[in-house]
Amino acid sequence: MLSALDKSIIRKLQEDIPLTPRPYKAMAEEIGITEEELLNKIEDFQSKGILRRIGGILNHREAGFEANAMVVWMVPEDDIQKVGKTMASLKEVTHCYERATSNKWPYNIFTMVHGQNKKQCEDIIKKISDTIKISDYKILYSTEELKKTSMKYFE
Repeated sequence: MLSALDKSIIRKLQEDIPLTPRPYKAMAEEIGITEEELLNKIEDFQSKGILRRIGGILNHREAGFEANAMVVWMVPEDDIQKVGKTMASLKEVTHCYERATSNKWPYNIFTMVHGQNKKQCEDIIKKISDTIKISDYKILYSTEELKKTSMKYFE
């Protein structure tokens, strides 16, 4: 069972991280606890599986990345783990997922790359293809961003 303090911490962690040298100190002060108490609670939440990770979301369009390409790859079943780990390790890949296939959709690995334009995305994708030695893929470009939010709990 989560305490009122736990819920306050979770609500605070859902907000934007303050742009200060010690963001957790600022967050802790707003909650009314010490930075050490907050960091201990975060570690406790992680060890209990309540919190998986804390991550930042970059608004890629505002940062100058106008092209977003989801690349769907047809990876041999025996190579999925190896190829998936290689793709996921590349700095240019922001998302990497294994997906179920069907008779009409044989692509089993999905990756996301961003570029300032389509040409830059295509150069990145070619580099990935050369690295993993797989050329059976399709590029699906985003046409419009409809929603970009994270889950909110205890509001």
